[in-house]
Amino acid sequence: MRITYIYHSGFAVETDSCTLVFDFWKDPASCLPDILASDKPAYVFSSHFHEDHFNREIFSWRDRKAPVHYILSKDILRHRRASREEADIWLAKGAHWEDGVIRVSAAGSNDSGVSWIVETDGRRIFHAGDLNNWYAHYLTEDYAGKDIHSPDFDIDVNPGQEEKLYLGELKDIRKICGSFDIVMFPVDGRIGNGYTKGARQFIDRFDIGLFIPMHFTASGFESAWRMKEFAEAGHVRFWAIARNGESIII
Repeated sequence: MRITYIYHSGFAVETDSCTLVFDFWKDPASCLPDILASDKPAYVFSSHFHEDHFNREIFSWRDRKAPVHYILSKDILRHRRASREEADIWLAKGAHWEDGVIRVSAAGSNDSGVSWIVETDGRRIFHAGDLNNWYAHYLTEDYAGKDIHSPDFDIDVNPGQEEKLYLGELKDIRKICGSFDIVMFPVDGRIGNGYTKGARQFIDRFDIGLFIPMHFTASGFESAWRMKEFAEAGHVRFWAIARNGESIII
């Protein structure tokens, strides 16, 4: 199985039987044309409507020789970013779909859309989308439980309540399964001190073979490597991605 980091939260996973593409936004290294040239069926996932996770360019891939299946979160339809006929499968939290090559479960998110659990070729893969403890920065010892204005997102939030929502989603995911061979999860340095907390909470609750950081475009590759020591302390392999288009074989 070859995993290629495309950009931001975008990945391609090539197995013996298929190609999976998650949350495509941009392809600075132009690695996708070669990947999509394969004669294996492709499954294209978008976890939610945000532009850094969904790009309508994906629909141009229908022209490839092998079949392409579009599996999209229903919030993309709700926000009118795509029409119903453009995707093959629309899923919301709690829904499942399979075709004999892959099995997909749409898990929840405390942001928009869903997270993905995909099983294929004997491996179980998790892509978090925007699932994360985004406001952990504010959960200091002097936090009084009140709403706080987040200048990063320009909204008022209750960090304690947001963390409860996040941990609640993790409980729901554990009801589906408690282990993953591969996890792709946000490690975004923009959110300040404690930006690894959501990822650490995830690692604490699941058995994981390989942890892959994502969503670190603005803060840089090295910022994501901060998770390496936490992952390895939990006996979890960590991929320290260093460039767009980089691949790893597992």
